Amino acid sequence: MLKQIDQQLFLIINRIWSNDFFDFIMPLMRSKLFWAPLYVFIIVFFVSNFGKKGWISIFFMLLTFALTDFVSAGIFKPIFERLRPCNDPSIMGLARNLVGCGSGYSFISSHAANHFGLAIIIGSIFKSKWTWVKPALVIWASVICYAQVYVGVHYPFDVIGGAIIGILIGKFTFALHEKFNSLKNVQH
Repeated sequence: MLKQIDQQLFLIINRIWSNDFFDFIMPLMRSKLFWAPLYVFIIVFFVSNFGKKGWISIFFMLLTFALTDFVSAGIFKPIFERLRPCNDPSIMGLARNLVGCGSGYSFISSHAANHFGLAIIIGSIFKSKWTWVKPALVIWASVICYAQVYVGVHYPFDVIGGAIIGILIGKFTFALHEKFNSLKNVQH
């Protein structure tokens, strides 16, 4: 039953809610070339404004990315072996595929896990200074997740699962970040 709900939601997003504007913008939203400048800006911002503390935060962001990528691609996908909609014989004739399908499995979405993990840790680091950063980054990650479904490479439950894992890992690495910073403050 869950698989049928997931497939129906996929078809609604991928086919029924399609339009020319989204057909143009959604492939861009999931492209590394489109979102990489944001992350480069964040790295430069942290280094130029926070010096050594900025580098420590960047380390924890990279740790977040490494963990979300490992957990999604190295643990979940091999365990579940769920085919992508664009490779799934039960649905691929109905799916619109706007980008290369890619190899590998679908559950959970690494894009979702990575972007949500980064949204949570970066937003949590900025929370005390700029409360708007976290919601903005969560919206950014959500748009990327939606784009994954829209272009035909993931089911909705794939990106929801990835988002949940990303949020959990982002919270975990932020807690480590805070613990590390509190230990550093005690030592000084």
